Amino acid sequence: MSKPQVIAIVGPTASGKSALAVELAQRLNGEVISVDSRQVYRGMDIGTGKITATEMRDVRHHLLDIADPVTDTYTATDFERDAQAAIGDILTRGKTPILCGGTLFYLDILRGKKRAAPVPPDPVLRAELEVLDTATLAERLRELDPRRAGTIDAHNPRRLVRAIEIATALGEVPPVTTTPSSYDWLILGIDIDSDALRQRISERLDERLATGLLEEVQRLHDTGVSWGRLRSFGLEYRYSAEHLQGHVSYDDMRRQLFHAICQYAKRQRTWLRRDHDIRWVTFPIKVSAIVKKLSK
Repeated sequence: MSKPQVIAIVGPTASGKSALAVELAQRLNGEVISVDSRQVYRGMDIGTGKITATEMRDVRHHLLDIADPVTDTYTATDFERDAQAAIGDILTRGKTPILCGGTLFYLDILRGKKRAAPVPPDPVLRAELEVLDTATLAERLRELDPRRAGTIDAHNPRRLVRAIEIATALGEVPPVTTTPSSYDWLILGIDIDSDALRQRISERLDERLATGLLEEVQRLHDTGVSWGRLRSFGLEYRYSAEHLQGHVSYDDMRRQLFHAICQYAKRQRTWLRRDHDIRWVTFPIKVSAIVKKLSK
């Protein structure tokens, strides 16, 4: 018996994943499931590049704005549960699930390439860890679990905090195990020239700053999201929080944030290049050619 097909769109940040997902959804009678560990939170819109209602073009999107950044800690286990439910719902209605986003660890879990550890969030430990910088977090993880410390993205504060949380509860982060997926996965990866990507990152960052990124971060803090928690969300939220607290000038914040996003995109590309299941499409993307191939 054939498995139902699920499409996933991957690529480095700012490569145009959301626009491609919407256009494919329109042509393939699909709906989009967000694969983003920050877009699940309400009020985190500009900094996460959350798709707007206009940009959705009447395509239904799932797993956006489903958690509170003050009271909730959304984990990979939560994502796996919610994404499985969304896929089932979309397939039941005869539509095509299209997953789109940059949290590649989440997608690997959903595909059965990794498993989420069954450890609930520890708010006391998290409050302690969220005020630490990534170097300190990485060293703490190394003391708890040298094996996991050697494989983790040491620049990702949320990933480090979660790994420390798991290692504290279990003694170590469990090794990776795989499970068969219930779906036939078509993974489309956006391949974009490095110089073009840097230009897109720069233009997108300036647009976010111009349309209220700093105001969004200040508003989140004013409504109860601590500076430490904002820093733990990384990138736009980390550097904006540093500037708003007076630790770095606006120009230095912009320069450091641009460099950090470019480094993040580089790490995403490294992760993706190891996945031989990805079918690469070249930016700018000819959607009609993709649809024609899928229709054969």
